[in-house]
Amino acid sequence: MAFILALDQGTSSSRSIVFDERGRIVAMAQREFRQIYPQPGWVEHDPEEIWTSQLATAQEALAKAGITARELRAIGITNQRETTVVWDRRTGRAIHNAIVWQDRRAEPLCAQLREQGHGETFLQSTGLRVDAYFSGTKVRWILDHVEGAHAAAARGELAFGTVDSWLLWKLTGGRVHATDVSNAARTMMFDIRHNRWDHQLLGLLRVPDSVLPQVHPSAHVYGETEPALLGAAVPVAGMAGDQQSALFGQACFRAGLAKNTYGTGCFMLMHTGERFQTSANGLITTSAAQADARPQFAFEGSVFIGGAVVQWLRDGLRAIQSSSEVQALAESVPDAGGVMLVPAFTGLGAPYWDADARGTIVGLTRGSTVAHIARAALESIAFQSAALLHSMSKDAVAAGSTPVSELRVDGGACVNNLLMQFQADLLGIPVQRPQVIETTALGAAYLAGLATGVWRSLDELEAQWQVERSFLPTMPRERAQDLMAQWERAVRQARAA
Repeated sequence: MAFILALDQGTSSSRSIVFDERGRIVAMAQREFRQIYPQPGWVEHDPEEIWTSQLATAQEALAKAGITARELRAIGITNQRETTVVWDRRTGRAIHNAIVWQDRRAEPLCAQLREQGHGETFLQSTGLRVDAYFSGTKVRWILDHVEGAHAAAARGELAFGTVDSWLLWKLTGGRVHATDVSNAARTMMFDIRHNRWDHQLLGLLRVPDSVLPQVHPSAHVYGETEPALLGAAVPVAGMAGDQQSALFGQACFRAGLAKNTYGTGCFMLMHTGERFQTSANGLITTSAAQADARPQFAFEGSVFIGGAVVQWLRDGLRAIQSSSEVQALAESVPDAGGVMLVPAFTGLGAPYWDADARGTIVGLTRGSTVAHIARAALESIAFQSAALLHSMSKDAVAAGSTPVSELRVDGGACVNNLLMQFQADLLGIPVQRPQVIETTALGAAYLAGLATGVWRSLDELEAQWQVERSFLPTMPRERAQDLMAQWERAVRQARAA
């Protein structure tokens, strides 16, 4: 039996999962680490805590699996995207805390770039909007605010990386400074049409190319780990940003296949094949994980508040004591009773892109209860995701492709049957929940296994993907369309707030 270790480095915790050659979970370990909030809108992590927590879970997962590092064929890495680390090449120490993807401190620089008319230049090369979400302006902020950093970077003394690059550097004892195309695509500095750093954009951002990692396909033997870390040298052979890794783990290898991850937010990606195209409907274009040197693309849309709306019911409204109670409360009423909840607590993401929108509840009557609000909260996750998929289908049809015919789902909230059924009803297509919902880590394992011969082809991986449950639409399409129209009216009110 061949084993692969997937390192899943997330925003709030580090996890390690051992998979066997059939894609089954053998053992898992997880550790949380500190969230640092220096001031409102700023979010940081200690890069050393990221590293030590990830290494500890890797060692623990191997122990739980009852295997040694010598029995591993490879290691795959998947990671929180856009989070930015800059470190000293000689000491291997970060010169500043990691600036997390959620951090908004670089917004003034982004506004300046947009005002100067550079938005289209960035979009046509990177597929991205100019936004503080991405890594490029975070790197610039660190270089601007750490004394001597610009000069050190010019001398070639500093290295920049997203979290995958940071982990790879540490795992290989500083021998390898590299990333994969899917993570490079999230930096706002990478030409995804041609898979290379864009020197025009680097000039606009004042980021020297001396700090940049080498870029490889996602399935690639990057280097070997230091033997002392896990007990033997193991090839690191797969890397991908978490959402592209989940798309790969869901076996969405062909144009038109789409997945939605239901976490704190929701991230929907649709594979669009080998041709770069921009969205006319509020989505961004990104590189999908690549099994070889051929570019692969995807449309992506982000919902800022997905499962977090359940946390708000618990901690803000105190309507429930634990998140697991929400389905029973929502099912205690037959429907939401006309109540619509738009959870724009931090604005609205794709396809609306309205940072000024605010959370709104409409349709309240004297008969409305907390159960109706709970049901409306759950349904808001499905409404936002349906708006995303409708945008993706419009873009697909405009490009001469067919609309999405099924949605593959993963993430913590996908275990909620009420939510998944309502999602299928709104979309009018099957919603497929796989047997392994840890698809982010599975995607990293698949990439590492492809690069080391555990699996021979994408067809072989596709054959391993199995459905645990299909949710088929039962609602009449006229009713679903009426509900979506009510949702869009509620969104307009949230945007006017």
